[in-house]
Amino acid sequence: MKNNKLIRILKEIKNSDISINEALNKLKMFPFEDIGYAKVDHHREIRNGSPEVIYCEGKTIEEIAGITEKMMEMNSNILATRANEDIYNHLKKVYPKAEYHPRARIITIKNVDLDKSRSKILVVTAGTSDIPVAEEAYITADFMGNQVEKLYDVGVAGLHRLLGNTDKLGDANVIIVVAGMEGALPSVVGGLVDVPVIGVPTSIGYGANFKGLSALLAMLNSCASGMGVVNIDNGFGAAYLADSIINQIEKAREN
Repeated sequence: MKNNKLIRILKEIKNSDISINEALNKLKMFPFEDIGYAKVDHHREIRNGSPEVIYCEGKTIEEIAGITEKMMEMNSNILATRANEDIYNHLKKVYPKAEYHPRARIITIKNVDLDKSRSKILVVTAGTSDIPVAEEAYITADFMGNQVEKLYDVGVAGLHRLLGNTDKLGDANVIIVVAGMEGALPSVVGGLVDVPVIGVPTSIGYGANFKGLSALLAMLNSCASGMGVVNIDNGFGAAYLADSIINQIEKAREN
């Protein structure tokens, strides 16, 4: 299971020479910290198991840096999504451990190593053009402490590619399936496995694809049972959902 934020903070306080007032101030920041343009949710890791994620689109570099600074003060792991190289270069100067994953458009800073789950997430794509969204899911799920594998370019245009990898499908505890065009692949996968399947429609497609709407509607109307669907191009959301399912599997194993 993941390390608990509150337990880590209490251990730090116990093993340090800080005063009672300093300890109270450290704990006082747990619900959230108001920095004017953002209310940094330090309490989220206690509630949800993972720290707040920084969504970079629409934020200035200075705002992203300010939120990162406050999270780093609490020794949180940093996951910044929809980031570009300018943001990364700015953060890298201050935080040498920062890593940029360009295809996923994600910046990560690891302060605490998480124990890897025994359960496994498999990220599948219909085509190579779907890989950027799949990489967002892969990097997010891996960052959250999961075992994650990839199976790319196995769409229904060449179904033998998928059927040649049924061992990988059968070995997974949760499967994320990323597909654009007509969005058929999650339904096919859902008919082959007995584990949760999370469909991720992408905005990849010709003409009446409507920037992913056709794939979204196809997945929502799937006749395959046990399948969930997230929003268009939402690889992060799929990974977060998969991580929540894995957490429940791990808890059941511990009990």
